[in-house]
Amino acid sequence: MDEPRSVDEAIEANRANWDERVSSHLLAYDVEGFIADSARLSGTVRDDYAVMAPHLAGRSVAGLSLLHLQCHIGTDTLSWARLGATVTGIDFSPEATAAARQIASRAGITARFIDSDVDSAAIACNAQFDVVYTGNGALMWLPDLARWAGTVAALLRPGGLFYIRDVHPVLQAVDDQRDDGALVLTAPYFGTGHAQTYADATTYADAEVRLTNVTTYEWPHPLSDIIQSLLNAGLRLTSFLEHQTVGWQALPQLTRLSGGWALPEQRERLPLAYSLTATRDALES
Repeated sequence: MDEPRSVDEAIEANRANWDERVSSHLLAYDVEGFIADSARLSGTVRDDYAVMAPHLAGRSVAGLSLLHLQCHIGTDTLSWARLGATVTGIDFSPEATAAARQIASRAGITARFIDSDVDSAAIACNAQFDVVYTGNGALMWLPDLARWAGTVAALLRPGGLFYIRDVHPVLQAVDDQRDDGALVLTAPYFGTGHAQTYADATTYADAEVRLTNVTTYEWPHPLSDIIQSLLNAGLRLTSFLEHQTVGWQALPQLTRLSGGWALPEQRERLPLAYSLTATRDALES
């Protein structure tokens, strides 16, 4: 498949693809059940809160301002609101943010959703937050981690916490088309300066859906680039974990567990996700 003529062209193709995913994801994420059950939290947020909570300096989420970058249809964002945070979600897909606003209204949850890409998020928000949060499946859609990390730093208040849990870059390099159970690296682990091109008429959340905007572009980022970009932006890394589960069936051989998808045996062979926390140090008095 041909490379895009520009990064902007690649991002527009990705936006069209994510716009088209919204209607099927409303079903796949059981949005009606989320709205009906005022105590329901997304599984992602339940898992993330358990990892993030020890790094909140003894504070609960309640009363904190939280920004969710790349929030999609907002069920994770609104789960943080149900835990008591004052939430803002940002996404580059206007179809996704429109859906998120409707979900919030129907569920009776106060939240703000902004149409913006990550690079423009600091200008779009014109505010700083106690917590900046990024969920699963985020960074491969971003071409430039230096700009991303600078945006995260600009959005954090002094003393604020950044948290991300995302798919592990090694998993992204594994051939996901094999059906023999072998773990074979076929895609780049390190960045090449070029986007990887994919064509898939389905989505991770609904294998039955058939999309028309099938071409997407992703950028590989090794862990070293992810961590170093945050350090270069002035943040201080406070935790880093690698996980043996991931939030979707990223490989055919993964099996579903209560905590996500995992290898059926010898799970120590491959990290599937990672999480990290970082802080913007408080200003000296």
